[in-house]
Amino acid sequence: MHAILHALSITGSMTWEITWALILGFGLSAVVQAVVRKSTVVSLLGDHRPRTLAVAAGLGAASSSCSYAAVALARSLFRKGADFTAAMAFEIASTNLVIELGVILALLMGWQFTAAEFTGGPVMIVAVALLFRVLLKPDLLHAARAQAERGLAGSMEGHAAMDMSVRREGSFARRLGSPEGFTSVAHVFVMEWAAILRDLVIGLLIAGAIAAWVPDSFWQAFFITGHPTAAKVWGPLVGPLVALASFVCSIGNVPLAVVLWKGGISFGGVIAFIFADLVILPILNIYRRYYGARTAVLLLLTLYAAAVVAGYAVELLFGGLGWVPDQAAAGLPAEGVRWDYTTWLNIAFLLAGGALLLRFLRTGGAAMLRMM
Repeated sequence: MHAILHALSITGSMTWEITWALILGFGLSAVVQAVVRKSTVVSLLGDHRPRTLAVAAGLGAASSSCSYAAVALARSLFRKGADFTAAMAFEIASTNLVIELGVILALLMGWQFTAAEFTGGPVMIVAVALLFRVLLKPDLLHAARAQAERGLAGSMEGHAAMDMSVRREGSFARRLGSPEGFTSVAHVFVMEWAAILRDLVIGLLIAGAIAAWVPDSFWQAFFITGHPTAAKVWGPLVGPLVALASFVCSIGNVPLAVVLWKGGISFGGVIAFIFADLVILPILNIYRRYYGARTAVLLLLTLYAAAVVAGYAVELLFGGLGWVPDQAAAGLPAEGVRWDYTTWLNIAFLLAGGALLLRFLRTGGAAMLRMM
């Protein structure tokens, strides 16, 4: 019983530390999604030129989603005419280049990990685009589109199908400040939370259990911490494999990343682990349903390779700049609730989130949740 309570206390401390950041991140994302229609996104992603991929990354970063919703939305964009490579760039950015992920990394691990996220994310997108140029043959792309047009269900299909943006015309401020804008923000905000809540809770519970029950000596042996150079080579290679087997996606894998970093995985290994949220086993099965088995294998290989490349890139760059934090100082939040800035921020943002939830429920939100 003591071991269970210890694991739950770690989970609770991490949850309290990141609550306000999650509400802030999803709130900002909801504002953007409320005024940007999906039809507009599709029209901007018609090819895979560098400029288009940059636009796709920007739109994806502004349209944060859980991994399942991002995968479903990318398939939806592809079916509506978006280029496959651009859709994948959008998918990667919408889980790995988002504000809430950066804030949570800063809170739990340090600003260096936030900087590495926004540095490694574009590297990953470029790596995927280059690999697709070599490996994505026309016949495979044709087969993937034919399979996508079948419309087989994966996960979060209802979420991907919804366009909750404001319909009225006018400037950004005019549309956002209208009653319809408030309703749209509330709908997007709550639906994003509904999409990610399961994985976030699972991730926090797994991280708490592993932190409490698995000794650091196990991770130190697994990540070869006794050989610093070998550890830097090994970390980005094995980090995505840990992610693949963990079943936890998107922001839900950050608590586990904290545990791995404390256990001895390299700096680049942490980043590769975080970026591998799109190759966990359930999502690989969704790729198979969406695009066929051959394309699913291609996505596994390219996304894994791209995560590894991004891990090595940030390891070399941040190591050269002296920005890799001292691993010996790594620790887990374990102080619980105190009257500090975190508590005041949590209270303020929970009240704001409650107002959006109330608006959601008063404007037909329950029916939307049932649809998703």
